[in-house]
Amino acid sequence: MPKTKKNSNPAPSVLRTSPPNSKSRNLGEKVRHNTKASLSSLIKSSRDIMRKDAGLNGDLDRLPQLSWILFLKCYDDLEIRREEDAKATRQKYKPIIPPPYRWRDWASNENEGATGEDLIKFVNNDLLPGLRGLSGSDERLKVAEVFKETYSRMLSGYLLRDVVNLVDGIHFQSKDEIFTLAHLYESMLKEMRDAAGDSGEFYTPRPVVKLIVDRTKPRLGETVLDPACGTGGFLVEAYEYLKPLAKNSKDQIKLQSETLYGVEKKPLPYLLGTMNLLLHGVENPNIRRDNALKNPLNEIGEKDRFDVIVTNPPFGGEEEAGIQLNFPESLRASETALLFMQFVMRSLKHGGRCGVVVPNGFLFGDGVSARIKEQLLRNFDLHTIVRLPNGVFSPYTSIQTNLLFFARSQPTTDIWFYEHTLPEGQKTYSKTRPMQFEEFAPLIEWWDARVESEHAWRVRVGDVLKYDENKNLLSVNLDVKNPNGKEDLAHLPPHELAESILNKEKQISLIMEEIKQFLAEK
Repeated sequence: MPKTKKNSNPAPSVLRTSPPNSKSRNLGEKVRHNTKASLSSLIKSSRDIMRKDAGLNGDLDRLPQLSWILFLKCYDDLEIRREEDAKATRQKYKPIIPPPYRWRDWASNENEGATGEDLIKFVNNDLLPGLRGLSGSDERLKVAEVFKETYSRMLSGYLLRDVVNLVDGIHFQSKDEIFTLAHLYESMLKEMRDAAGDSGEFYTPRPVVKLIVDRTKPRLGETVLDPACGTGGFLVEAYEYLKPLAKNSKDQIKLQSETLYGVEKKPLPYLLGTMNLLLHGVENPNIRRDNALKNPLNEIGEKDRFDVIVTNPPFGGEEEAGIQLNFPESLRASETALLFMQFVMRSLKHGGRCGVVVPNGFLFGDGVSARIKEQLLRNFDLHTIVRLPNGVFSPYTSIQTNLLFFARSQPTTDIWFYEHTLPEGQKTYSKTRPMQFEEFAPLIEWWDARVESEHAWRVRVGDVLKYDENKNLLSVNLDVKNPNGKEDLAHLPPHELAESILNKEKQISLIMEEIKQFLAEK
C-alpha cells in the first residue's frame, strides 16, 4: 500500500498543483448532491486536469486513463454493496479486488492519501501489476484481463491525486448517478472515436445499433452475442432492450449473468466496453479479450451457438495466415468481414436471428464472397437487406454499408430490400447533422406489412443465385438496385457503374453530333 502523508507534514498532501481551496477540490465535495450538472462538471474538471499532464496526449490517452480510474471506483462501490448484502444474510464475502488494491485502501482518503512521486510509484509498481496478477475466481481473472495492457501514462502524481479526489466524489450506489454518468461516458466515447481517425473502427452509430437490436427482438432467456463488440454498444443496447422484461430476481440474474456475451480483440476497446457495461448496470460483463476467429470453424458446435447475434464486424482489415487456416480451404480470405460472416453463420442457433453490418462490396463480390452468400441463401432465411445511404459512418469511413437480417430457420425464398434515404434537403450525414433513430420510423412501420413502395422491393432468390446447366455456381449478386426509385449510381457495382457512365457519354456524344449536324445545315 502507498505511504501516506499526514496532515502534520508541512507539505500539503493533496491537490499540490493548486491552492487548498481550489475549484477542483470543492467540486469533489459538491458532486455529492448527485446532480447531472455536478457530474458533468466533475468529468470536465478531471479532463482539464489531465490536459496539464505531459504524459497524456489528447483524448486517446485521457479517456483510457480516466476509464481505469472510474473502473476501480465503480468496482469498489459494487463490492461494498455486495458486502452489505452478505452481512444482511449473515454470509461471508470474499472481495474480488483484495487489499491494498481496493479503491478505499489507496484512493479515497483525500487528506491522507499518497500523492506526488509516492502515488506514481504505487500505481505503476504495485497497483496495476497487482491487478494484472489476480487469479482464482472467474471474476478475478476478468479484472486481471481488463488490466492486462492497462497502464498509467500520467507523469505527475499531484495531478493524478487531483483526478482521484474528483472521481472519489462519484457514488456508484446511486442509480440516478450511474445512469447520468453512463450517458456522460458514452458522449466521451464518441468524442474519443471522433479523435481516433483510422483507429475509430469500433464505432457504430447508435441509431444503427438500436435498429439492429430492435429488429432482431431478443427475448429474456435467450443468449445474445457480439463477436466484435468494441466499446460494447450492441450489448448495452440489448441490455436496455431486455431490462424492462426482467420482472423478478430470477429474471435479473438471468439477464445479468446468462444473456449478454461479447468478444473483443484489442485492449483499449475491451477496457472501454467493460466500463461501458458496468456503468449501464451489468455487474459482471461476459466480455472475453480474444479473437473470435482463433479456433477452427468446424469446431463450433451447438453448445457454442447463440440465439441472437448483433454485430458490426471490422471490414477493410486483414487477418493473418494462421487465422485463415481455421476456415475451409474454398472459403479462406484475408478480408476480415468475410471471415466474420462465416463465424456468425456458424455460431447462430437453429431458430436464431442475426443483424449484421456489411460493406457494399460483400453484396456484389465474387469468389469467396459469392460462395459465402450461396451458403447464406441456401441454409438461412435472408429476409431483409436495409441499404444505408452515404455518410452513415462518416468521418470514420466512406465505405457504403448495408444491414443484413437473417434467421437460421429455412432456405431463403424471397429477399426484401429497403432503401433508407437521407432526410429531405440533406446531402450526407456529418458530425453536426448525424443520423437520428427517429428516421427509421417508416422502416419500422413497413417491417411487418412488407408491401412494395418507392423505398421497398422484393427479389426472388432465383434472380440473384445463378447456376449453370451443371449446377455450378455462376454468381450471387445481392447488389440489387431499387426498381421503384431513381437511379442511384452510388449503389452500382464497379462494372455496372463504368458501363453506365460509358453509355451516358455515348448518348451525350450522339446528341452533340445531332446538334453539330443541325447547326451545319443552318
